[in-house]
Amino acid sequence: MSVDVLAGTHASGSEPVSQEIETSRGWWRVGVLVVLALVAVGTVGSFLSGATAPGESGAKLTHTIKRDNLLVTVTEQGTLESSDNTEIKCKVRGSSTVLWVIEAGTEVKPADELVRLDPSSIEDTINERKIVYQRALATHTRSEADVTVAAIAIDEYLQGTYRSQLKTLQKDFAIAESNLRTSKNMFEHSKLMFKRGYVSELEVEGNEFTVKQAQLELEVKQTQIDVLNDFTKKKEMETLQSNWKAAQAKLASDTAALDLEKARLDREEVSLENCVIVAESSGMVIHPSAAEWKERPDIEEGATVRMDQVLLMIPDLDKMQVKVGIHESKVDRIKTGMPARIALQDVTIDGTVFSVASITKPAGWWTGNVVKYDTVIEIDSPDGLKPGMSAEVEVVLAEHEDVPTIPVAAVVETEEEYFCWVKTAAGPQRRSLQLGDSNDQFIVVETGVKEGDEVVLNPLAFLEEAQTEALKPIDETKASKGSAKPKSKSSGKPKADKPAGEAKPEKSSSSDSPGTQLLKVADKNSDGGLTIDEYQEKDRPKFEEHDLNNDGKVDAGELDVLLKKLQAAEGE
Repeated sequence: MSVDVLAGTHASGSEPVSQEIETSRGWWRVGVLVVLALVAVGTVGSFLSGATAPGESGAKLTHTIKRDNLLVTVTEQGTLESSDNTEIKCKVRGSSTVLWVIEAGTEVKPADELVRLDPSSIEDTINERKIVYQRALATHTRSEADVTVAAIAIDEYLQGTYRSQLKTLQKDFAIAESNLRTSKNMFEHSKLMFKRGYVSELEVEGNEFTVKQAQLELEVKQTQIDVLNDFTKKKEMETLQSNWKAAQAKLASDTAALDLEKARLDREEVSLENCVIVAESSGMVIHPSAAEWKERPDIEEGATVRMDQVLLMIPDLDKMQVKVGIHESKVDRIKTGMPARIALQDVTIDGTVFSVASITKPAGWWTGNVVKYDTVIEIDSPDGLKPGMSAEVEVVLAEHEDVPTIPVAAVVETEEEYFCWVKTAAGPQRRSLQLGDSNDQFIVVETGVKEGDEVVLNPLAFLEEAQTEALKPIDETKASKGSAKPKSKSSGKPKADKPAGEAKPEKSSSSDSPGTQLLKVADKNSDGGLTIDEYQEKDRPKFEEHDLNNDGKVDAGELDVLLKKLQAAEGE
């Protein structure tokens, strides 16, 4: 029976871009029969025909190779957000407790209250700062007076003390000078009188001693004047100027201390005002995203917040974007400018990859230890979008036009090569394949089959040769290399002419039931079931027999029943 499924109508759906067919040896040796048995591809009518009318070698589902378009995409779940958010930050130093916060999604206008923080510790700090400030103010006042007194002391000395001391010494010097003249006159007079015999020699000697004494007294007064001018004045001036400079320095220090205490007091008063946060613009308030491992938002009543922490955001709803995490196995293929389709509730819009993170967020139990890279999708924002909406993002990785394709379910991988089995007059014939890009349903086939060939679907379930080839021991596979299956450089695993990071054909998920796998390929309109219009013309008479619950669709469960019938018929 032939199964006609158009590759171009089956882009990858909700699953990510296909993985490499190249897998570990153990996986193929243990689980390959079970997994590929679950992904037999074809219409339901073909299954039933195979189950009810087996030939000599049993019913085999086939697919005709044809040229068609192949769309390769990666699909991930993301979140709608604004690319331009007005952030409402905490402006209170240290940590504070949230007493009240506005509900997310509330429309606000300027001056509306958004958050109230606990002011009690700030109020206590303000009272303490006021006391310290008053002490600093008193010290500053005393320092100002000390500077003034020191400046007056300099003028006092120059204009008063120094002049008074100088005048006193000058007076004493004049007296000493007068005494010296008098004593000299008396000495000269006594010498004259001694010559005339009127006075004795002893009296003359006494007058001579008086002259010497007056001379010494005069010299002492002159020395005192010189000491005052040359030393005492300079010393006193240096002392007084030093006192004045020290007073100025202390005043500067006290001024700085006063300014510091005033700034601290003002800062605490501003913090007290900032305990009540109001809106500066109109818009809808949202809470910032919490870390993935947290069960509650960071901003709630009783929560502790810190300085400059973003408490709330007011997004610009005219500038929306979608943030999505791309799995590490796909991120190398994501490039800026790639087209994307975003499904938001009942609307689908187009977008473009705007940026891809160069580093990933830490993975942990909250992410299932899955490593993903944040990718931003730029979109045109229609009306009605709100931040936080969930979005399904499908990024188009590649579009292959008019290329030959083969179903994933028709390909068998061995240790060294990829194979399929082509329907011929002599029976199924094995062909070695070289494969290209793929999605989760079809693969671009480069060599090995040609257009019009009918390939057997799920050969591991129906062909003993395929089972033997897949389970062949590794050593035997290596030994047969170059003899039973010689390969050229172009044969073997699909490595040629592939851009860096391009995905290889993907294995079907072992967690999906056979019916689910079949539905992925045959359900052309992706409505979760097969209608009679999706049957081939020749198989439509059997639709009612397949629709077990008579709801007008054949779902995955009903496909599972049909597959069991097929397998039972094959076993018989």
